[in-house]
Amino acid sequence: MSALVRPTENRMIAGVCAGLARRFGTTPGTMRVIFLVSCLLPGPQFLLYLALWILMPSERRTQATAW
Repeated sequence: MSALVRPTENRMIAGVCAGLARRFGTTPGTMRVIFLVSCLLPGPQFLLYLALWILMPSERRTQATAW
C-alpha cells in the first residue's frame, strides 16, 4: 500500500478521493462514486472531506521534503 497523500494527477477538487483510491487500491472514479453515494446518508461526510483536505499532505510537498 502507498502512503496517504493527495496526488498531483487524477485530481478533481483537492485530490482527496484520488489519494484514498490510491491507498486502498481502487480507481479514483470508484472512490468519487462511493463518496457521492455516502453523501445521501446522514452524517458528516462533507466535513470529513474538508478535514482530509487539510490534514492529508500533498504529494508535491512530500516529494520536496524527501530531497
